[in-house]
Amino acid sequence: MRHLKILSTSDVHGFLYPTNYSQRDDHRPYGWLRAATLIRQIQAQAGPDDIVLTIENGDWIEGSSFDSYLATAVPEQAEILSKIPQALNYDLGVLGNHEFNYGLDYLRNCLAERNYPVLGANIDGGHAQGIIDAPYQIFKKKGVKIAVLGLTTAYVPVWEPTSHLTGLTFQSALATAQHWVPKLKQRADLVVVAYHGGFEADLTTGQPTEQITGENEGYQLLTQVPGIDALITGHQHRLIAGVYHEIPVTQPGDKAVAVGEIELDLDGDNQVVGHRATLLSTAKVVPDTTLSAQLQPLQDQTQDWLDTPVGHIGGASLQVTDHLAARLHGHPYLNFINQVEAAAGQVDIAATALFNDDVQGFGTTVTRRQVLNSYPYPNTLVVERVTGADLKAALERCASFFTLQDGQITVSDTFTTPKLALYNYDIYAGIDYTFDLTQPVGQRLRALSYHGQPVADDQELDIVMNQYRGNGGGEYPMFRASKIIREINVSVAQLIQDYLTAHPNVTGEQPYNLTILH
Repeated sequence: MRHLKILSTSDVHGFLYPTNYSQRDDHRPYGWLRAATLIRQIQAQAGPDDIVLTIENGDWIEGSSFDSYLATAVPEQAEILSKIPQALNYDLGVLGNHEFNYGLDYLRNCLAERNYPVLGANIDGGHAQGIIDAPYQIFKKKGVKIAVLGLTTAYVPVWEPTSHLTGLTFQSALATAQHWVPKLKQRADLVVVAYHGGFEADLTTGQPTEQITGENEGYQLLTQVPGIDALITGHQHRLIAGVYHEIPVTQPGDKAVAVGEIELDLDGDNQVVGHRATLLSTAKVVPDTTLSAQLQPLQDQTQDWLDTPVGHIGGASLQVTDHLAARLHGHPYLNFINQVEAAAGQVDIAATALFNDDVQGFGTTVTRRQVLNSYPYPNTLVVERVTGADLKAALERCASFFTLQDGQITVSDTFTTPKLALYNYDIYAGIDYTFDLTQPVGQRLRALSYHGQPVADDQELDIVMNQYRGNGGGEYPMFRASKIIREINVSVAQLIQDYLTAHPNVTGEQPYNLTILH
């Protein structure tokens, strides 16, 4: 009997070292260098009848300060990001949605030095653009033919500016798998689907857990594509391991907190007679010493770069210590980000999010480290011309973020389950608005005014926001590309630094334009 282990990392987001870069000596129980030690051990321990297949499942080149340093300060060294998996003999890679954040030229640089294929069956034009090698590949290992189909969430064009997707079209992961899996089943003993996407429904009951938009199609892959022997997923940063609808599934979180492991037992005809799925925690694993030493010069340069001062803050503190209070009442830090956005967009209504609760804001002396930790995404900005009715609908979506439990305000489960999505709540500047949390969701906006006057449904308003929200991301369908009147194609983090350079002494101010009734 042969034994196949499928190892996967996903959504590492450049967290190679066990740190979140919040300070120079920060130390965390995660990081890809820990995962590397685990992978090396499993590869080394494989017996004569054991097969190991290793997959990097996307969102690799963006997210951490290490990645930001490479992309913005030394892009000519970006090929290190493809050399690292190569050092561990990864068999293949799949592109995640964040691979496109810095544009195709940078992505090609990142993929330049590798000896493993990048697979993407549902990215039309990917081969011509030099970012995809093939839709699938059949690996022959110890007499077993293993077909791997690569898929990426089809929702990438919703988030990315068109300039980052030249020549590319994204097809449904489900439709693509329905086309390819039957063909691959005829050509190989096993079919593995590596999907940078997640689940739109409960894996057991099939009850929808989010709006069915095409962003996540994992449940449909499980239930509507016969012939899949193993399903690797990601994108949602969830910790999932189990057998669902007779298919073993993994999703190993983010920042390499775990390695996904699927085990398939094969009989003499290479048919699956047993399957298991588990997550291997990296928390107590020692980081790989060889790769740590190889990467240390870049890590040291990153830390020095992060400690560069970029501005000074006076007045009210821009440090965030109570995230729920900041979302309920506004905060000087959020007010400052909206100020930067409004200046860049040349409008007076701006919206920004606090993202998740690891955002710390700025100290008195602002360093690049603080900027990137507080605004970790390379979002650019758009200005949209919307109606008063559009704005009211967006604010109702924001108001649904909160719920009352025994008279206390907490965050609604829809923003925390199945995926933590606190970044889908926005704080606005340039308007005065009131939420009444005692009212049903959808009827909570009690008052809305602009320049002291009530906003009419047919009134036209120009609003600046990041391009993720501007394309409707986060279940904001009232915002869309057709309403964009201006684009600011500079990352928000860079806009913040440029603003601080132009205004080296910023005065923090607490906003008072949001009122919460409960």
